[in-house]
Amino acid sequence: MSLDVFRGLTIASMMMVNNPGTWMAVYPSLRHADWHGWTFTDTVFPFFLWIVGVAMTLSTARRLERGDSRSSLFGHAVRRALIIFGLGLFLTLYPYFHISTVRIPGVLQRIAICYLIATVIYLTTGIRGQIVWTGGLLAAYWILMRYVPVPGVGAGVLTKEGNFSHWVDSLFLSGHMYSSTKTWDPEGIVSTLPAIATTMFGILTGHILRLKKPDAEKMSWIFVMGSMLLFAGAFLNNYMPINKSIWTTPYSLFMAGMAALTFGCCYWLVDIRGYRSWARPFAIYGMNAIAVYVLAGLFTKTLMNIKVSGADGNPIRVYSWIFEKIFAPLAAPANASLAFALCYSFLFFLVSWFMYRRNWFVRI
Repeated sequence: MSLDVFRGLTIASMMMVNNPGTWMAVYPSLRHADWHGWTFTDTVFPFFLWIVGVAMTLSTARRLERGDSRSSLFGHAVRRALIIFGLGLFLTLYPYFHISTVRIPGVLQRIAICYLIATVIYLTTGIRGQIVWTGGLLAAYWILMRYVPVPGVGAGVLTKEGNFSHWVDSLFLSGHMYSSTKTWDPEGIVSTLPAIATTMFGILTGHILRLKKPDAEKMSWIFVMGSMLLFAGAFLNNYMPINKSIWTTPYSLFMAGMAALTFGCCYWLVDIRGYRSWARPFAIYGMNAIAVYVLAGLFTKTLMNIKVSGADGNPIRVYSWIFEKIFAPLAAPANASLAFALCYSFLFFLVSWFMYRRNWFVRI
């Protein structure tokens, strides 16, 4: 149950940080770090990828034990990845479907790629091989970012416009990148390498959960692993900054460590100590995470693209109208934004709860 709880906490946080009502007044922790460094918001995506790795290990191992072939599991992974990638593209295209300028990378697209490649590594290697792959991905990314020269800039530059990841995105994704950046993408090509490593850390945690050991001992190993990764990320931050936008090697390590420690707390409280009543709403939230994420994306974009007449007679988006009419009068701007975000997150908990009560579980 603790994995569903952790997934629910993560998806609730994702709903909150993605929907502030207005970006004019938002608490700094509910924004991404401008470049180097991290905030609460920067924990959400790596946590979700880490959870994908844990869940994939548990489900795939069970299917292998019951006799499913590796080829059938690989085929399932390919189909699932294509569906998730397709949902990401659909969300990007909706509602105008401008294919010529569609953003190809995205959150769901990165989840799909990381899930597929991590599954291939899991099915073709043992634990030692998976550790080697994880370290290799992080080391390869470090070498690319630090030592491969960018034309006209040089090697090792980690500014927004001069880093190696930005240069590769500009070569292969021109015209199909994040609209707020246009020249690079936070879910770009090269930075997917350490994101795969984040997923692999989840897989390694899944192996710990499958050990035939007492729960308290498994929890201890998860805390040890998390603490070591957190320390490694913080230490390497002295040589390559923690940075979500280009998913640096220290960022991957640091966030995997934080995910392990946070999950360890959930595991201890929910599955070991049995404190489940407080956690059930989050578990329900986590049972249809991808479906709720897609529904929320469609709902938000619909509100952003329907306009009504504002107080000054000019057209205003319904999304902004709700914030200005209902939430802005309640408190100072930052608190009004927080209230909007919390209500938005609660709204989609109600959607999750309705699906749970109806026994609707979307399995991709």
